[in-house]
Amino acid sequence: MHPTPHNHPPSLARPLSLPPLLKPQAPQPPQFATTSHLENNTPLRTLFLPSPLRHRFLSLASPQTAQNLETCGILAGTLLQNALFITHLIIPEQTSTPDTCEMTNEASLHTYCDTHDLMVLGWIHTHPSQTCFLSSRDLHTHVWFQMQLPESVAIVCAPSKEPSWGVFRLTDPPGVGVVRACEKPGIFHPHEEGRLFTDALGRPGHVVEYEELRFEVVDLRPMGKGRV
Repeated sequence: MHPTPHNHPPSLARPLSLPPLLKPQAPQPPQFATTSHLENNTPLRTLFLPSPLRHRFLSLASPQTAQNLETCGILAGTLLQNALFITHLIIPEQTSTPDTCEMTNEASLHTYCDTHDLMVLGWIHTHPSQTCFLSSRDLHTHVWFQMQLPESVAIVCAPSKEPSWGVFRLTDPPGVGVVRACEKPGIFHPHEEGRLFTDALGRPGHVVEYEELRFEVVDLRPMGKGRV
């Protein structure tokens, strides 16, 4: 039996759908590995600190230091490839005593950071006549930095003592929780709990000094001249 011949040519089948050509993916830049952790095992990203920064800060602070007055600055920067880079030292408006330093006109600092797309990564301050450590006042100041960013650091410069400087963070636990819950009166008061802060520079810390990392200095004080 022969098939009936078609009077018309058979209709063409629907064309086969081909997947679109895939665009070649740009190679992803390498990411910095996390090698440090909080005490609760939360990983900390590496924070790169320009080596010359503290020397520049001490130079700017020297008139205040000579009068036995503290000076403070803000460390700001950016996130790149899973690492944090300090790229700006900002000197805010402030009032000082031999044992304290209070930032004023915080709005100007926030405006500058927002305008330049900067992250606040910590702070730096002098102890003109004290040793290098975090006082109870410093602990209460720094806890707010570290609550916003776990990698935030506090750099203390004590030019008349040895060691003359240090890079610190609160332990977590117990430091962050203890300081947050503390309601003791007075600027300076003891904390019975031990080891509320620890070194952050070098291994096993998460801060690495880098000689070639460029940074800018911005002085927001009335006596300052903007970028210096």
